[in-house]
Amino acid sequence: MKERPSFVSDIMIRGALFGATIRSTVSGGRLKSITCPHMPPSYTLIRAEDIPGKNELANFTVPILAGDELSYFGQPVAILVGPDESRLENFAAQCRVDTEETLTDEDIFARRDIVIGEPDRIFAEASSEVASVVSGAYHTGIQEHWYPEPTGAVSIYSTDDPAMESPGKLLIHTASQWPFHIRNSVAQVLGIEPETVSVEPVCGGLPLDGKLWYPSLVACHAALASWITKKPVRILLTREEDFRYTPKRNAAEVRISSALDEQGRILATKIHARLDMGAQGVFTDEILDRLCLGALGCYKHRNIHITAAAVKTNVPPEGPFAGFGLSQGFFAMERHASRIADTLGQNPAEWRKENSGARQKTLPIGAPVKEPVALDALLDTAATMSDYRRKWAAYELLRNRRREEDVHHPNPREAFRGIGIACAYQGSGFLYNYSGGTENYSVDATLDKDGALEIRTSIAPAKDEDFAVWRNIAAESLSVEAAAVRIRCAATDGVPDSGPATLSRTISVLTKLVETACTDIRNQRFRDPLPITVHCSYCPTPAQNWEAKPFDAQSLALLSCASAVVEVEIDPVEYTPKIRGAWLGLDAGKILSEERARRSLKSSVIQALGWASREQLAYVDGRLPLPSPYDYDIPSPRDIPPIHIDFVWNDTMKAKGIGELPFSCIPAAYVQAVSQAMDYPFEKIPLTARDVWEAEKHKRALQEVQRTSEVQRASEARNPEDTP
Repeated sequence: MKERPSFVSDIMIRGALFGATIRSTVSGGRLKSITCPHMPPSYTLIRAEDIPGKNELANFTVPILAGDELSYFGQPVAILVGPDESRLENFAAQCRVDTEETLTDEDIFARRDIVIGEPDRIFAEASSEVASVVSGAYHTGIQEHWYPEPTGAVSIYSTDDPAMESPGKLLIHTASQWPFHIRNSVAQVLGIEPETVSVEPVCGGLPLDGKLWYPSLVACHAALASWITKKPVRILLTREEDFRYTPKRNAAEVRISSALDEQGRILATKIHARLDMGAQGVFTDEILDRLCLGALGCYKHRNIHITAAAVKTNVPPEGPFAGFGLSQGFFAMERHASRIADTLGQNPAEWRKENSGARQKTLPIGAPVKEPVALDALLDTAATMSDYRRKWAAYELLRNRRREEDVHHPNPREAFRGIGIACAYQGSGFLYNYSGGTENYSVDATLDKDGALEIRTSIAPAKDEDFAVWRNIAAESLSVEAAAVRIRCAATDGVPDSGPATLSRTISVLTKLVETACTDIRNQRFRDPLPITVHCSYCPTPAQNWEAKPFDAQSLALLSCASAVVEVEIDPVEYTPKIRGAWLGLDAGKILSEERARRSLKSSVIQALGWASREQLAYVDGRLPLPSPYDYDIPSPRDIPPIHIDFVWNDTMKAKGIGELPFSCIPAAYVQAVSQAMDYPFEKIPLTARDVWEAEKHKRALQEVQRTSEVQRASEARNPEDTP
């Protein structure tokens, strides 16, 4: 495989034009006009009416440039291109966007109303079986992706016609998890055949699914400018633009009520969820259904009623982040599970083991589970690694003692400690088909006469070394040197559409296709002449049950599962939670590279802890109020706690995904640890020092009321004649 540039900014082309994005100045309304300063003829302003094809991304109703309607602050309305970058920035700053602001009420992209069993009857009737009802409202905030490089694209126009009277071709460089989506979107916008567009991805670093669809929008901007000017065009967002206008992890609110019997088992569950999708619904069904599924957790629910809505608001499009909504749902249910255990006075780990439904053969959505996960073993693994049971019991004793002491000694000097546990699962692949057609996702492999093997795929890894697993598989299967295995990744002629690199598809789906291709070549090589080419495809298995929507049953057939423990210490002066350690036990099937798996998991744990503890971000009137992206608080190296990972090995020969698991279980474990330490039921992330201090003030106010009440009762007991 030829060496690829690391970043878009590394690509320098003689004679290339630079591009700047002109954006909406209101959070909603109507675009009236765009006024530019006087500019030389070498500078060009491109509006929506200049688009020769369809003003929309492939698969999603996202306009390339806004026409009359404006949906959010910062929405692209035009592209300004020119040869001098500094002058271009000055001209762009002088452009005036005349608008008429009219904010509309929230709309609904999608709804869910799912009923299994008779939950309403159980909640409505005063049945002797229902011993208690536990309810809670759980909030998850948005999270920025914070890539190594802001989003950008370089589009190169070429033609064999010197007069440029016939259509040419485009070569696009960008960091993308889905090159074929870029190709299809550019072709649709320009009204040309997809075969005239080639996409060669650059290394994108750890994308956390932020490079899934948004690079297609910026690539369309660069391609449109290149197509109109017939010159190379480079558009690279500033760090400020990328921070303010690119998609974030969806904010969500999930309310859960559970009817319990006398043993603490769940008789019925009611869930109401609200998911903020921003101004344009991208992957709405996928994220909403995964949120609903995650909100059920890994537990037995005999009767279920779920109402959920994906809401349209006037903020930039919120999009997929690692977990695709599953993490928000798991946070809610895992916090709810710990709240149930606290209400019952039980160890949260033991309650989870008693109520686990992970060994069930089907999920509530109707998807079959081929290899049910032994959740009890994972809980024991994480508990043993972290010494959870001893610590939980000790911290619980301290919490109970403080409840008595704090009434009389409201300013303790010793640090507070707490420990939390949570569990989650993930599948591999999409629930729904986003190919835009009936084609399956594929890889090709060719064994040449010289003994070299070439694997062709449209997937580009975060780093070139990430293809080492495929090279080792091919070398072992075909008895060739790993150095003789070439990986060709680009959306060019002869490379199949391998689909998007997300939801662990690369390790679970595409790696299996590579294994199958190598096996087929090995079976043919001694009876057929070289070169031998094999084409292998992934064929989704359609199923239909939950809300009568067809989904790919294979995406959740092989579940990987994890249990996490987080321990915290809180200083009674600063009230800043310090994470003492994080432990993760996983059942992820066949581990192809333990070193890479551990490295990937540790990175995800750090990101998950950042989301849970410090990455405070919220839109105000459709805008981010932070003065700059550098004020966004992400974990620094000194903030990273000891992270311990253990794999629960099993006999399966199939690799499963692991990348989303820390986001689904680490945050809930962290919040439970802080809740135990502070003896206060926190229900949101991020959970910061300010939140802890506000909770402490609330507790002290209640304690003051209790002390006053005790003094008054004592006084009345001594002087009963003074009692009115």
